[in-house]
Amino acid sequence: MIIGGFITAYGLESVLIPNNVSDGGVTGLSIVGSQWVGLPLGLLIAILNIPFVFLGYKQIGKSFAIYSVIGIASLAAGTMLMHHVPTIIEGDTLLVTVVGGIIIGFGMGLALRNGGALDGIDMLAVLLSRKLPFGTSDLILFLNLFVFIVVSTVFGLKGAILSAIAYFIASKVIHIVEEGLSGSKTFKIITSEPELMVETIRDRLGRSATYNLVQGSYSHEQFKEITCVINRLEDSKMKEIIHEIDDSAFVTVYDVAEVRGGSFKKRNIH
Repeated sequence: MIIGGFITAYGLESVLIPNNVSDGGVTGLSIVGSQWVGLPLGLLIAILNIPFVFLGYKQIGKSFAIYSVIGIASLAAGTMLMHHVPTIIEGDTLLVTVVGGIIIGFGMGLALRNGGALDGIDMLAVLLSRKLPFGTSDLILFLNLFVFIVVSTVFGLKGAILSAIAYFIASKVIHIVEEGLSGSKTFKIITSEPELMVETIRDRLGRSATYNLVQGSYSHEQFKEITCVINRLEDSKMKEIIHEIDDSAFVTVYDVAEVRGGSFKKRNIH
């Protein structure tokens, strides 16, 4: 949480703010407020996040609120300590948005992955993600659209657009940090050759699989639906196996954020 807070503070002070580009969320509102009233950015970050920390405590849990307080305090302190750090990029709007977005996205993603948040909007997004069929990063991006309207009053339309681009990049980095670069996929396969399919997957990929009995709504015929979890590197090999054994098989594929326990660890195939 502390490392994530300081990484985000560095991205703000060394890339975004010197180039009149804002962050999103409560931090973005704090940047606008700092420009308006002249108060230190870190102080406004701490004050404006108080109601959201309370929301996190009431709705998500005590540990989430405690970790978030640690992260937000680190972010606030980091902006004060790094206020005069050298600007690493100036003028090049493309580099500013990309590099700034990557840095703050990595910091915020690190915080979210470890049980807290660096921004009140993040807490609201985590809460809403439990009630709505959207990911945390998608909700963060949506809520920040309203923030960028406020940002435009200080940095102008161009600054608001650049801020939105930077935060879009940050949201994708948050997603990567939360789920990892490799990730996993679940294949659900309905085939006329379920036993041969599972045996071939086991022999060629070293992966086990499970069966679910399913029934067609029209034909009322029963099938064995195969479920198998693989990593992304095995995706093309899995599709090759399916096509070879039964090119008319019904296949659905899902992205998997995390896999734990069971027999997911594959055995050697050579």
